[in-house]
Amino acid sequence: MAAARRGCQQPSRALPRRKAIVARERREGDRPMILRFFRRDDGRETIQRLYGAIVAHSRDPSFYTAYGVPDTIEGRFEMILVHAFLLFHRLKSEGEEQRALGQRVFDAFCVDMDANLREMGVSDVAVPKRMKKVAESFYGRVGAYDGALDRDDAQALTEGVLRNVFSSDSARGAEARAMAAYIREAARSLAALPFATLAAGEFPLPAPAGFISEERSAP
Repeated sequence: MAAARRGCQQPSRALPRRKAIVARERREGDRPMILRFFRRDDGRETIQRLYGAIVAHSRDPSFYTAYGVPDTIEGRFEMILVHAFLLFHRLKSEGEEQRALGQRVFDAFCVDMDANLREMGVSDVAVPKRMKKVAESFYGRVGAYDGALDRDDAQALTEGVLRNVFSSDSARGAEARAMAAYIREAARSLAALPFATLAAGEFPLPAPAGFISEERSAP
């Protein structure tokens, strides 16, 4: 995946540096080309809207009721990873400037994860280690889902979902197949979505409930 390759950095280090770069570019009168896509000059509103949409999609109640995803910190985290992956998978076919949008959303994800860990009482010393594991989990999921989608391998995608989202619970095969079908359809719909829609902070996806209903009604 081209976007978000540098991994989660500590917010105190990553964010000021990015702000300094933007400030320098403004002083020099050479604003980044990517900013022309954003509603606001620095794109912060767009980034927050996109990341907010990722979180909102991940909290769709049907994932935790009909699909049976555990309504736990781990289960919610897995669903955020699924939806973040869908955005980055869509952006990887774009040019370098457009892919910068994905990196900034990934930065927002890292900041959010860092804040959540601290709110949960994780010590300052332990946070960097936990954030490293967050990044490793993210790249592991990306590798599994991205390769399966690129090969149009429904079985491999189902196996990846079963392993990551359902902890390899063989009783969740139908749910894993339904979620894999949801991911495939979401990727197809996003592929046809103009980049300008994403740059406006919009991240439309299909309703997940129908996929599990179809799976359970299949002969």
